[in-house]
Amino acid sequence: MNSFTYSRATSNAQALDGVKGGNAAFLAGGTNLVDLMKYEVEHPSALVDINHLQLAEIKETPDGGVSIGALVRNSDLANHPLIRSNYPLLSQALLSGASPQLRNMATTGGNLLQRTRCYYFTDVGFQACNKRKPGSGCAAIEGYNRIHAILGQTDKGPASKETCIATNPSDMSVAMAALQASVEVEGAHGKRTIPIAEFHRLPGNEPQRDTTLRAGELITAVTLPKAKFANNAFYLKARDRNSYAFALVSVAAGLEMDGANIRSAGIAMGGVAHKPWRVPEAEAMLAGKPADPEVFAKVAETLLRGAHGYQHNQFKIELAKQTIVRALVTASKGTSEAA
Repeated sequence: MNSFTYSRATSNAQALDGVKGGNAAFLAGGTNLVDLMKYEVEHPSALVDINHLQLAEIKETPDGGVSIGALVRNSDLANHPLIRSNYPLLSQALLSGASPQLRNMATTGGNLLQRTRCYYFTDVGFQACNKRKPGSGCAAIEGYNRIHAILGQTDKGPASKETCIATNPSDMSVAMAALQASVEVEGAHGKRTIPIAEFHRLPGNEPQRDTTLRAGELITAVTLPKAKFANNAFYLKARDRNSYAFALVSVAAGLEMDGANIRSAGIAMGGVAHKPWRVPEAEAMLAGKPADPEVFAKVAETLLRGAHGYQHNQFKIELAKQTIVRALVTASKGTSEAA
């Protein structure tokens, strides 16, 4: 691990000042950042501890939604009465992630900023990784790519300086994408709101960038709109074991029912792309339709349009289709049954 300075901020302004003009990083739960520093993947010259900022509150908003402070711990968020009753999709997703010990430390803001768990990114013994070392190529293309992307990836061959087939590992972010959350940030140029759909990014020609955050910006909160899916929501995570494993494919499905028909839907996928994968066109297909597996299968085809696998992850395409249908069927039966 490289040498670094440490400081503790007691205000947002002090935190922002601490990361000016250098290779500095904010430290909250540290469950991802500290590991990456130990692996010699991340090399911040300064850590600014933000755990004493006033950003750990969950509160209702005037329009009936909810504001979640960036320092709210994942375990507290998952078990908060307001979240459990109005946003069960988010609670389910959080409880499916990591372990109780990690959820007790990990924060809402930190979860949004999780970096990929690609083997070739976290192991510096592999020289070819455009995410870790821009311009070096992508070892995953011809390597063991079982956990890698099938959608939205940049694939110009293993030697290309743009190629990246890594996936976003967050469960929480998938649920927030389905719920159409917004991320509140503060930086040197003031405050701004980023829709969750625009917060994470596909690799494009800058695979080293995971988000659209500007240098030195601090996540202060996440805002959820007024709840629509409290009664019909389900988070389904297909993985190699029942706990402490990242998703091969995950689906966050929320339905707003009008009798036997669907009024509106929110659907997002994890484990398949560089960002939570959401296709508004697929959600619109459900409006006014009955909760029928055949309808859901057509939605799955739309969500997986353009999917492309590799030697070790071709199975993900069919797995994703089946996971989408099962998640929607379960959600349509009611949240209490899904739980």
